[in-house]
Amino acid sequence: MKSNCFLYFILFCGLLLFSPQVQAQKLTTTEAEAFALEQGNNLLSAFSEKDLATKYQKLDNLFINYIDLNYISKFVVGKYWREMTMEQQKEYQSLFKRYAMSLYKGFPLQFDNRISFTITGSQIDGNAVVVSANINYKKPEGQTDSYLVEFRMHKTDGHIMLTDIKVAESSLILSYRTRFYQMIKESDEDMGWFLEDFELITKSAEKHYALPEKE
Repeated sequence: MKSNCFLYFILFCGLLLFSPQVQAQKLTTTEAEAFALEQGNNLLSAFSEKDLATKYQKLDNLFINYIDLNYISKFVVGKYWREMTMEQQKEYQSLFKRYAMSLYKGFPLQFDNRISFTITGSQIDGNAVVVSANINYKKPEGQTDSYLVEFRMHKTDGHIMLTDIKVAESSLILSYRTRFYQMIKESDEDMGWFLEDFELITKSAEKHYALPEKE
């Protein structure tokens, strides 16, 4: 069960932050692989933290600095982005950030140093680079589950940002576009109603996954 949750967490890790929209810049495979190796090790270091508040702070910082939520948030609502007013777009992106930053905390984040990864290669795809990696999770009973994962990234304003993750041909942002389209259709494609519903969902996630208050 924990290995399955870890797989879902891998899929979710591409969903968490906001960066300015600027023109994409050329990214080399060498830069992309070095970025994947460095941030992968930083992620494992964050997982090893025993104090939950410290763990969340480190993970939040990683997601804030290295995942392009501006790009992802627009992609997952697709054609409906143009149906929003400028004020609604700002409100939606603010909610999306809050939602993403709260939701990942619902995943199990204690892996007892059982995770390892190896970068296996990379290839250029337009202005992006796709880096492949084998991620291994050693179960308590001794067996190891392995996942071939592809990380898609681009460079904007001199910074490398993650834009998608694919596991077994399943794209994170495509799966979330399906989810958000369904949410919008359930709101009769009225963006005002959608935002009201999305705010309730976001507040519920924030409340559910908040750290307990210290006495």
